[in-house]
Amino acid sequence: QTLTMRWQDHLPLHRQEAIFARDGLPLARQTICDWHLQLAELCAPLVDAMMVDAFTAPYVCVDATGVLVQAEEQCKRAHFWVLVAPGRHVLYRYSERHDSRAVDRLLAGYKGYLVADAAAVYNHLYESGEVIEVGCWAHCRRYFFRALESEPELAKQALGMIGKLFKIEAKLAEVTRAKRESVRRKESAPVVEAFFKWCEVQAETALDGSPIAAALTYATNQQDGLQRFLEDGRLPLDNNISERALRREAVGRKNWLFV
Repeated sequence: QTLTMRWQDHLPLHRQEAIFARDGLPLARQTICDWHLQLAELCAPLVDAMMVDAFTAPYVCVDATGVLVQAEEQCKRAHFWVLVAPGRHVLYRYSERHDSRAVDRLLAGYKGYLVADAAAVYNHLYESGEVIEVGCWAHCRRYFFRALESEPELAKQALGMIGKLFKIEAKLAEVTRAKRESVRRKESAPVVEAFFKWCEVQAETALDGSPIAAALTYATNQQDGLQRFLEDGRLPLDNNISERALRREAVGRKNWLFV
């Protein structure tokens, strides 16, 4: 119950302590914390086995979000990570820094497709070719949304093409891999080709430092990763599953304030 209250209902331990006291049960927050530490140790072998199994999936999705950590003088910023093997496992990790070392600890030994954002902390993984980058069209779309105010016509053109990709994918949720690959070749590939040709043309006249220039730069820099979903019907169009899985941390930190 206390685990569910803390991580699913986002109630920090001092609030739980007050709730139990109100119901006539004196239960110190330190006691609850000790329970959670003991349960973490008990569950560790199961979680490790889940991680091993996740690494056998066709692809994994990864993302991170910040969290404040209490310190004597000033709170420090640390990070929660999530690793999702869709349909199988959702696993969480914590690191003091958002850097390549944290990525290496999270993905130690992994070989295969990695669905992630374009953060530089992942770049070293792709150098050997054992980890293959899969880009996120939802991230790409956000850049063009930011350009709507300053360059509405150009932004709408880009969003229209990206929207077509998501409409195509919406029809493919329950189809076989072979069918998905066939439809993507016939319908999605021409849209992707047109999009990047459009980006190339617009980049010649985009004002440096403008939101539309940032969107075009992001798209062209991530072209290989964004096109990857066309190679394998199992791969997703976006990394939204990771962001949804991190929602509990995002909501929780508003209540915990820090950990």
